[in-house]
Order: sequence, then structure tokens, then C-alpha cells
Amino acid sequence: MSYTFHVDLRGIVDLLSHHLYASPRVYVRELMQNAVDAITAVRVNDPEHAGSIEISTPREPGQPLTITDNGIGLTEPQVHELLATIGRSSKRDDLGFARHEFLGQFGIGLLSCFLVADTIQVRTRCGDQPTVEWLGSSDGSYQVRVLDGDDALAAPGTVVILQPRHGAQEWLLPQTVRELAGLYGSMLPIGVRVDGEPVTTGLAPWEKGEGEAQVARRARLLSYAEDAFGFTPFDVIDLNVAEAGLRGVAFVLPMPSNPAARVAHRVYLKQMLLSEGVEGLLPEWAFFVRCVIDTTELRPTASREALYDDALLAQVRESLGDQLRGWMTRLGTVDEAKLQHFLRIHHLGVKALAVHDDDMLRLVEQWWPFETTVGPMTLAQFRDTYGVVRFVPSLDEFRQIAAVASAQGLAVVNAGYVYDAELLSRLPALDDKITTEALSASDLSTRLEELAPDEELRLRTFLVGAQRALDRFGVEVLIRAFDPAGLPALYLLDGDTALHLDMQRGQEDVDDVWASILGSFTAGRTDRPQLVLNHRNPLIRQAVTVTDPDLTVLVMEGLYVQALLLGRQPLRPVDTAALNQSFLGLLGRAMHGGAA
Repeated sequence: MSYTFHVDLRGIVDLLSHHLYASPRVYVRELMQNAVDAITAVRVNDPEHAGSIEISTPREPGQPLTITDNGIGLTEPQVHELLATIGRSSKRDDLGFARHEFLGQFGIGLLSCFLVADTIQVRTRCGDQPTVEWLGSSDGSYQVRVLDGDDALAAPGTVVILQPRHGAQEWLLPQTVRELAGLYGSMLPIGVRVDGEPVTTGLAPWEKGEGEAQVARRARLLSYAEDAFGFTPFDVIDLNVAEAGLRGVAFVLPMPSNPAARVAHRVYLKQMLLSEGVEGLLPEWAFFVRCVIDTTELRPTASREALYDDALLAQVRESLGDQLRGWMTRLGTVDEAKLQHFLRIHHLGVKALAVHDDDMLRLVEQWWPFETTVGPMTLAQFRDTYGVVRFVPSLDEFRQIAAVASAQGLAVVNAGYVYDAELLSRLPALDDKITTEALSASDLSTRLEELAPDEELRLRTFLVGAQRALDRFGVEVLIRAFDPAGLPALYLLDGDTALHLDMQRGQEDVDDVWASILGSFTAGRTDRPQLVLNHRNPLIRQAVTVTDPDLTVLVMEGLYVQALLLGRQPLRPVDTAALNQSFLGLLGRAMHGGAA
């Protein structure tokens, strides 16, 4: 046996009118939307119809707000069927018109008026039919009557009358209504007036005036961006997606933007403002532009404050991304200086795109300078000069090895910044002649010059003592010959070893369960950071001759901490203690020797 739902009409009205919309201000938009649709319906059969929308605000507190249009109006049966049926839109085929020509889609927009009024009074006349009055209440009830005489409308159209509810009078004040009507309806192709003053402006930003010069249009758009978004754009990009009936403009930010920040755009639906904060219009990487667009085909959500994320919106997102990519590519061919300026501001967004896009990867390779051990260079310049593109994927590791690698004549790219390592790994996909090689800090030690076997044997006793002195720090001591000779010791810690050490240290600060979990990742691993002593350094040549075990400990602790500081590594409490101990110990021995 089947049953029907029981609907609490008062609750449904409250839900839709008070919880669907983010703010009461949308009531002005919904009233204008209905008026525009009514005029659009007339123009289907009479394209020359001069539509108009008049809004009259209360002159004194407690007086009503009225909005009048000269649209198609409704008959009495249509009033019962359409105004009193939630979810039944008057823009459906019931009136014999194509639904997509209209702004309204769900038949619930009029309910937004209950945000500011307890009753909605609608007087409407269709053609030669009599004037019908519909009076809806927020409790879900309504009344309908036929008007005649002085109460009847003189011509087809509709008048909506709102009596402000207690506590909502501020939303019907003249200044507020003018601002909201201008916000939502300034771009409409139908004249809108509030208390006799027009709120519709001239040319929409996505349009080009007849005979308007390119320079004049650019100046107009720059001024629009300043007013709408609060910045003077770096550049302006025209947007067009025919499948969605989309026209618009993208304004490139003149300052760096945060990729994690909310990116919202101004979207119009058939020239009525949908929202100033629409998200998801562009690909995620395009966080360096703000758009204003008008569309005829994209679907709004029920609240008309966002776009419905369907296949068409996905297609639009992809197409707009292609147009932004095309703009950057063209910039590289027509204005190299401007492209370089753009990359200095928005390289993060371009690199985010280049992770997946070959054209943008070529642009980055050609134009964006990377930090290297031989100075700033583009990847194209680096490849032409050195052949193999060697890179270090960690900023800390690059800082550790930069001076040594440079002194050895080893050119290395710093890929420690966001996206850089991914881009360098993808370079061979552009051309099979490109060779890249990731270089870690531990790899560098294998490239440093080893000592002769007899020299290694001679230093064995010292190295054993040095290793014993630094065992408690978890460091492996090596000795090599490398430049620059002025660097006594080099601390090398690659990313994998650093992660291993962090997990080991983490085991000491967690409970037994987590310690066991972390231990499963570190079990069996013996890799340690390396302290590489430089045999070409005079201080190291002197240190290897020390035979006093206590002095060896002080020397090695001092060299170890200095290498940490030069490598910009954080000091643990045990490292800080070693710094103090070695400094004070060596200072005491020096003073004792001087006194003697």
C-alpha cells in the first residue's frame, strides 16, 4: 500500500524563504527577475516591445514597496496554478515559451519576499483579461479576487506590493533598494528605475561599443575592475564560450595571489547579476585572475547564488582555461618583457599549470629563471650550457651543497620550491634529448675526491676517535678533499634520511601504540647524516694530528655544530649543549696555553 507525503506548508514556506537564501537582499533580484521574464515573454511575439520596470520605495516608515512591469501578466487560472504552486515555474512550457529564454527556473523566487514582508500582494493583467489580485501570506495561505473599476490595471503587466515586516524595514529603505537594484540590474537590457532614477548603466564590460576604439575600451575596463574588484589589472583578457552563451572578461591581478585563498568571480545570468562570489568557474590553477562574465546557458542553483556543477560547467571551465593558456603563450611571442613581468608576479600559478600542461612547461623552461649554483638561469639556458639538468629537490639540501658543488664545477638547479621538482622531472616528456638527474646531499659525498689509500690508513686512528666523539649525535664521519678549501666541514642530510630521523625522534614523544607504528617504518634502517671533513682545509690538517682524546671531542663537536649552522639546520638541545661545551672548552684550553 502506498501513501502520500504530508507537507507542512507553513514550514515549507519558512524553509524556502528564510533558509534557501544567504541574505534578505536577494528579494530585489527576484522581483526584478520576474519582471524581466514577463517582459521577455511579451517580446517573443512583439520584439519591439519597450519593456520597463519601475520600483517605488516607501516614502515614510510603514508604507509599502511596489515594483511595476509592463510584461505579459497572468490570467486568473495561471495565478492559481503558478503563483500558488511551489516548484512550478511560470517560465515552463505551460505558457508556450522556451524555458531557457527566462531567468527564473524553479518557481520559488517570489517566496524570497517573505524575508522582508509577511504578505505579498500581486496585481496582474494579461491581455484583455480582467485584473487579478493574489494575496499570499507567510503562513502558506493565499487569496485571489478579480478587480474592476479603479483598482484594475489600465494596461497588461504586473504590480507587486510588499508591506515591510517588523524588523525588516531597513531592507526597503530608498538608498538600500537603489543600491541593490543597481547591483543586480545595472547590466540589464531593460530599463530599471527606482523612484524615477535609472539604475541600468550603459555598456556592459563584456561588450564593445559601436565605434569604440581599443584604447578607450581598455580604459573603460580598467576603470570597471577598479570599481568592482578594487585593483587596476595587470592585463585584460576577453573570454568567450559559445556553447554556454558566455561572454566575459578576465582581469589579471597586479600582485601575487595566494593559491589557497578563495577565488570568486562576478557572474551574470542573461545580464542579471547572479552573484559576486561564484567559485569553480575556472580551473584551480587560475587563481591569478578575477572574472566578470555573462552566460545564457549555465544553470544556477535554486538559490541563484552559485552555478550548478554539471557537464556544461566542466566544459566551460576547460575552455576558459584554454583561453588563459593561449593568452600566456601569445604573450611570449609578442611581448617578452611583459611575460617576464607577469611570471615574476604569478609564477606559482603558471608552474601549477605546467605540472600537467606541456605548453606551459615549455613556457616555464624558456622564460622562468631558476636558482642554480652558477646563478639565476632559465632551464633552457642551463640545458644548453651544461647538458644534463641536475637538480636538488629540497631547499635545505641545496643550501647544504651549493657552495661545495659550485667549487667543484658542478652546476645544480635548486628545485626546492613548490612545483619545481615535479616540473624538472617532467622535462624529458617534452623532448627525449633532455636528460635530468635528481641529486641528493648524500650523492654529493660520492662525487668528492677520496684520499689516497695510504693517507686514509694514516688517518684511521683519528677517524675512529672522531666517530666515537660524534656517535651520540647520530652522525657518520667521513674525510674527503674538496673545494672550497676554506670550508672545514660539510653536513649532508638528504630528505629520506631526514624523514627517517624525524620518525625515530617521534617515537620518544608518543605513546606505545604510536611508537610501535612509527617503529615499523624505521626498523632495519641505519642511514645517518654525514659530516664530511675537508682534507684541503688547514684547520682539518691540524686537527688530524691531535692525539689528546678530550681535545679531539671538543674539536669535533665544534666542527659539527659549525657545519650545522652553515647548513642552516635547526639545533636540538643536545647540539646546543655541544656548542657551549666545545666553545668554552676550547676557550679554556687557549687561555691555559697562553698563561703557560
